[in-house]
Amino acid sequence: MSFSVWLPSLLRRGRYFFHVPLGSCQLQPLYHSWCQKKSTSAVQQNCVNSPTTNQTFKTPEDALSNLYSSEQQAVILQVLNTASERELSTIKLLRGRKSVSVIKHREKYGPFQNLQSLLNVPLFQYKTTVKVCNFILNPSEKGDRRERKIQDTRPAMRFIKPEIERERLETLDSIVSVVFGTRKIAWAHVDRNLAVHDWQQEECGRFMKGTYIPAVYLEEISSVVSKIPEADLYILEKNGLSAQNTNLFPITLHLRTVEAMLYALLQKTFMQDGQHKVLSMARSTVGKHFGLIVGDSRTSGMDLVKQFLLQSVTQEQPRLSFPRNKVVCYRNLFSSVTQNRVEEMCDSLLQALAFYELLLNNTT
Repeated sequence: MSFSVWLPSLLRRGRYFFHVPLGSCQLQPLYHSWCQKKSTSAVQQNCVNSPTTNQTFKTPEDALSNLYSSEQQAVILQVLNTASERELSTIKLLRGRKSVSVIKHREKYGPFQNLQSLLNVPLFQYKTTVKVCNFILNPSEKGDRRERKIQDTRPAMRFIKPEIERERLETLDSIVSVVFGTRKIAWAHVDRNLAVHDWQQEECGRFMKGTYIPAVYLEEISSVVSKIPEADLYILEKNGLSAQNTNLFPITLHLRTVEAMLYALLQKTFMQDGQHKVLSMARSTVGKHFGLIVGDSRTSGMDLVKQFLLQSVTQEQPRLSFPRNKVVCYRNLFSSVTQNRVEEMCDSLLQALAFYELLLNNTT
């Protein structure tokens, strides 16, 4: 699908008409047609205004209105007001939920009248909006900053597979951390403010009983997935058991089977947007983050979780916050009768907290 863009000329020759097929992401010809008769220095100065200039403004709205000329603003608004969801998704920073948010906002409130109105779109923060505008004006600029950004974030993300962009992490609303063993699957739904929304586990009584039957695994895991809440990302624990240890092969096979099916069942939109929503996080990483590694083994995090529960009702700013009406219920899980049955639950909560602290709060 294609659409037309009116682009005011900066050369005082009236207006030029360009036909831009965004479906194939051909924004670059538009940009060069516009700027081809200007010098290289003028292009760098006028076509891409960096948000890191020495200019200072009172509010992000003031900054947006001053970053771009009226002609540039017209181009940006024309693209965002006329492109389809598929065409918007060809712009890197508008893949997935952002392109949907743009379409929904247009349908509800009409075309964008100015750049400031973009900040009213869900998931559009000031920095994100500036990058989207810059990319529309100059899609050919891959940007050394972009390459350096990926390189800088890799050390903090080396225990997350597959790697994802920092842009996506900055717009997360919540994650679900999933940990599974030989009998149970547990999960913790935690938002970016470290508030726990859902925390529970499900017994899978038919795991590792008798002959290995894939259909049984599918039934058990599908039942659990139907109860797991929606989230922006799902983080699965990656156990460090080696497949070369023949004594542990049945357990390793079991864990890999569960992991593969969770990847498939939770990743519902991959074929639509190509975005990974299911990631793996090394169990050893969580252990090191909380000081639970002794020798080559990881000790239980149950006592640490008990502390978090206590802090949630005794401290004004606890490390994790729990629903007040469920704190007593959660604390009862750690009674002497049941305390050996909630390891997966504890691990899922610790994994969620480690994810946020390591990757979003830069505490590596």
